[in-house]
Amino acid sequence: MSSFLDRPTAAVVRSAFVAVALLAGAAASVSAQVLPGLGRPATPKEIAAWDIDVRPDFKGLPRGAGTVSQGQDIWEAKCASCHGVFGESNEVFSPLIGGTTAKDIETGRVARLTDESFPGRTTLMKVPTVSTLWDYINRAMPWNAPKSLKVDEVYAVTAFMLNLGGIVPDNFTLSDQNIRDVQNRMPNRKGMTTDHAMWPGKGLTSGRLDVKAVACMSNCATEASVASMLPDHARNAHGNLAEQNRIVGAQRGADTTRSAGSGPDAKLPATPTRATAQAAAAPAGPDINGMLAKNTCTACHAMDRKLVGPSFKEVADKYAGKSDAVAYLAQRIKNGGSGVWGQIPMPAQGISAQDAQVLAQWIAQGAKRP
Repeated sequence: MSSFLDRPTAAVVRSAFVAVALLAGAAASVSAQVLPGLGRPATPKEIAAWDIDVRPDFKGLPRGAGTVSQGQDIWEAKCASCHGVFGESNEVFSPLIGGTTAKDIETGRVARLTDESFPGRTTLMKVPTVSTLWDYINRAMPWNAPKSLKVDEVYAVTAFMLNLGGIVPDNFTLSDQNIRDVQNRMPNRKGMTTDHAMWPGKGLTSGRLDVKAVACMSNCATEASVASMLPDHARNAHGNLAEQNRIVGAQRGADTTRSAGSGPDAKLPATPTRATAQAAAAPAGPDINGMLAKNTCTACHAMDRKLVGPSFKEVADKYAGKSDAVAYLAQRIKNGGSGVWGQIPMPAQGISAQDAQVLAQWIAQGAKRP
């Protein structure tokens, strides 16, 4: 076992990135000669905009500083809605803080990682390097506005997380000058290994890297094929699944107007119902499900039950009959707020004014299931 700081892991990534950039520039130069006007080399500023990673040895870390108290203010405004006031998270995201002890900080190994009776594994239990926290917060947070935090704000949020884990005191100021000292207090700083031989470099591997996947290309077990089917008499009982919107991921329903394995001409007649007849006669309305998915509303709100925030039905009931409901709700959807439904704030959303107005109108009219 060895500390992640002793291994220039990200050097490989950075070198690979530079190589890719150079190859891209060369390819663009060739294409410009063969096909004039197509492509161009990446500029130094464009490359710099992507090259923002922070290595475990802190190369790439920008200068800056932030206090625990500043981090708490930012956390409550932009982070707590997803990750909980104390990093305990909620039913949507995994916990960030917890499971570490003062003894872990002393030894550099989190004892509960090997305790099968402990109920879960938090981020702070697993992550070995403080640079990982800083880098990920800088690149990907907040979820609805990644890369929007200033450098000093990233330092402050990281400091607050470390304070929640008992790694730094309440009055601590995290900076590029002392972050290496903080690394020596990470609870799982000795919890990494190089025995897997996946990191090239002197002293980082004890065996030959398997980069050709030879072992996986011979004597392979037959890959299992998992599938499901509906009998023809039941395929279209609830409408054509292919036409019903799925708001999570790239899920697509089967075309249930066709029998299983049939060609394009072998359609089954749809079972007529009063609902389908009314839907066919009614003009098409706004795609509420699509708007909710596009703007990630369903990450925190469900139709008829509390999730992170109140259900859409609860909000509709609260403002039912109020003359200014649509304008008020549209403003709340776009700008966020706190205190109406509890302590967890709703962050400002990058939603268009038009979408906010449509969703507010839908909620004001009862938030009927689309």
